[in-house]
Amino acid sequence: MEWNVLAGLGEEERRQVLATARRRRFRRQEVIFHAGDPGEALHLIAKGRVAVYVTTPLGSTSTFAVLGPGEAVGELALVSPNAERTATAIALEPTETLSLRRDQFEALRNAHPFVDRLLVELLAARVRQLDADLVEALFTAAETRVLRRLARLANQYGDAGGRAVIHLTQEDLAGLAGTSRATVNRTLRRAQEAGILALRRGSIELVDLDALQRRAR
Repeated sequence: MEWNVLAGLGEEERRQVLATARRRRFRRQEVIFHAGDPGEALHLIAKGRVAVYVTTPLGSTSTFAVLGPGEAVGELALVSPNAERTATAIALEPTETLSLRRDQFEALRNAHPFVDRLLVELLAARVRQLDADLVEALFTAAETRVLRRLARLANQYGDAGGRAVIHLTQEDLAGLAGTSRATVNRTLRRAQEAGILALRRGSIELVDLDALQRRAR
């Protein structure tokens, strides 16, 4: 497994982190943590995919991230001893994580101060992504944002044959793109007419990733 979030650590440092973590398994649609829960652990995703969403003041949900193997969720748990989860994370499919509790991380830091780089890398990566998403939300048309989110998801769900089946609803995609379901539906219908994708019940099959990448520029 290539752990993107551990790339800034040396081999021995990575070994120490992974040896300390506990393997957890989650069923499809099982909640990993709820918004408002105590932030007690970071989860390194070893297998499967995780959706992160918030509940809006109107009671609906908005998905703002889909994470896969090699990524991490819940990193703010390592920052503050009194942190609460600000979002809910749910397994989209059978998922395995390596869970690193805050007390375990503190023990690692005390024994190996260079492990602080893990936290710095996690937070820096999240800030970079947030900055990019903010600029995109301000200056990029909604339909283009939808296509770009599909292209990003294709990197997680794609196979060697150039196809990808994304098991997300149009509401999920609307949350990821920061737009309405109506805009997502209109964009997907146009892409389907162009032969880029096929709409299925509860999923989107991408059949021409090259054409999608061109439209998403």
